[in-house]
Amino acid sequence: MKNIKESANFIWSIADLLRGDYKQSDYGKVILPLTVLRRLDCILEKSKADVLQKFEQLKTTNIENLDPILNKTAGYNFHNRSPFDFNKLIADPNNIAANLRNYINGFSEDAREIIEQFEFENQINKMDDNNLLFMVVKRFQETDLHPDHISSMEMGYMFEELIRKFAEISNETAGEHFTPREVIKLMVNILFLNDREMLTKKGITKTIFDCCAGTGGMLSVAEEYLHELNPDARLEVFGQELNPESYAICKSDLLIKGQNASNIKKGNSISEDQLSHEKFDYLITNPPFGVKWEKFAKKVKEEHEQRGHGGRFGAGLPSVSDGSFLFLLHLMSKMKPADQGGSRLAIVFNGSPLFSGSPSKTKNESSIRQWIIENDLLEAVIALPNQLFYNTGISTYIWVISNHKPTNRKGKVQLINSVDFFKKMSKSLGDKRNELSDNHIAEITKIYGEFVEATHSKIFENKAFGYAKVTVERPERNDKGQIVLDRKGNPKPDSALRDTENIPLLMDVQEYMEKEVLPHVPDLPAQKPISGEYCVYVLKCKDGTFYKGQTSDFTRRMKEHENGEVSWTSKNLPFEVIHWEIFKTREEAVKREDYLKSGRGREWLQKSYENKTLKVFERQAGAWIDETKTNVGYEINFTKYFYQYKPLRSLDDIRADIMALEQETDGLLKEII
Repeated sequence: MKNIKESANFIWSIADLLRGDYKQSDYGKVILPLTVLRRLDCILEKSKADVLQKFEQLKTTNIENLDPILNKTAGYNFHNRSPFDFNKLIADPNNIAANLRNYINGFSEDAREIIEQFEFENQINKMDDNNLLFMVVKRFQETDLHPDHISSMEMGYMFEELIRKFAEISNETAGEHFTPREVIKLMVNILFLNDREMLTKKGITKTIFDCCAGTGGMLSVAEEYLHELNPDARLEVFGQELNPESYAICKSDLLIKGQNASNIKKGNSISEDQLSHEKFDYLITNPPFGVKWEKFAKKVKEEHEQRGHGGRFGAGLPSVSDGSFLFLLHLMSKMKPADQGGSRLAIVFNGSPLFSGSPSKTKNESSIRQWIIENDLLEAVIALPNQLFYNTGISTYIWVISNHKPTNRKGKVQLINSVDFFKKMSKSLGDKRNELSDNHIAEITKIYGEFVEATHSKIFENKAFGYAKVTVERPERNDKGQIVLDRKGNPKPDSALRDTENIPLLMDVQEYMEKEVLPHVPDLPAQKPISGEYCVYVLKCKDGTFYKGQTSDFTRRMKEHENGEVSWTSKNLPFEVIHWEIFKTREEAVKREDYLKSGRGREWLQKSYENKTLKVFERQAGAWIDETKTNVGYEINFTKYFYQYKPLRSLDDIRADIMALEQETDGLLKEII
């Protein structure tokens, strides 16, 4: 780490030369490309003479593409055939601009493409015009960036530190391009943990992909982990990165390490998927939090609507204000099928994807969670400490996705609460005030690997995160307080009283209604017959007698009684409907009417009335679920699962603290006076 600090501070100090001629926000346009150039220059130094000699020999041949031959001579996947290097550049101060251009143009195609990403030509002109170019190049020539002095891992740290500093002084989003290395180590530990035995096999080759590769930090840590585990193993790394400078840094790192640099693609992973037909063993990323995606919404929506699950976004689309789930679905589309060995995935999210999006007919965030969990793809969610990242202090989580879960994990999801696993940094870096120690990483990895219920680990069935969002209706009432019925005689729902309830999928809906809803709303009378239904009815008249009748239009018949059009009841108004029974045929209704008019029937009727078992005494629920509006959703409420009750402080303790404060302030006042 000492080499990193010294070299980073030295390179950072070079930016002082740019003061006055450059805006602070533009320092990186000079420092970053020259750091890459100097790194490449140090690597090629030993073989430079051999490459130039070989180049002279080949110039007279008819070979069109000399790059493979000269690369082999250089011992890397790149070379430089220019007569210049940094030592020779500073030996000719008067021609520094022209010679530097010649030097850059002397790189092989892959290396030259990396430098072009920085658009460095403009900076050469500007520095030369301001007599800065020689001084800046000389300062870089004085620092040793060879891998023997600074490893690839350390170089990655240094680039990230430089990017963070440039972003910080220009009030840009610090840390936008990278993830703290200790978080990456944790993610890589989790990804590889279950495969350690397989990864120790001789000659094993695996692939890993990062769709937001940044400067390549995640890929480098994964590669280093596998190399330490098994020096004979090979991890082929792939990535895509939108930011040109980060893309160039990432690609240069692969070039130096002998990896296939063409595996790193430039562009927006969501709108310009340049690895659309590839599948990978491992997938890892930290997408930008809360990124808006309206710029390419048309393309994404077309893929969702036209290709469904044949494309990347069949499970649903998140709100255009936060595209986090797009990156997850994009990565999941690149997982190998389970019958081909399957894949594992780790992604960093903020809290929003855990709960955003309400269940609806439109496929949204809730639908995405539902698809992931119901297909048994979510293995674990790990809550990280706050203030771990450079550009945000908010809560962050690692989601672990797998389509080949171990047997003991099938049908289950593990939640790990590691918010207290951190140590304070001696000096803050942007919003980063906390960090994970090696012991913290080991402890969290152990909790994940053991897969048991404990203080920081909870295990749930997949269904535990699901719920039915049901629409609860209550009846509309008229000015007299009477229930309004629809054409079928059912209570008409009142939209003003309409409410929704989220009922866990592990709970019976009717049981939930009886416990949580119905006790809080008044009951309704039993539903009466509607027009077209054959029925028998019983009226209790004013004089206490019972009238029995049958009809196929209950509503019309009741109006006839009310209007005094039925001779028997017209003399005993008003009346009360106390009983009714519905039948399939008129014959059945007539037969039942005759029985109720018989001696036994009258006796049964009187006894039932006294025992309150007639229809008038029956009640139906005062609220009901409209099942046509029910939608299923999923959410992960971390706070609920790990909540621990903390009793309030006693009044005596609070009073004692107040008295102590008063005495302290009183003493201070006396000292002042």
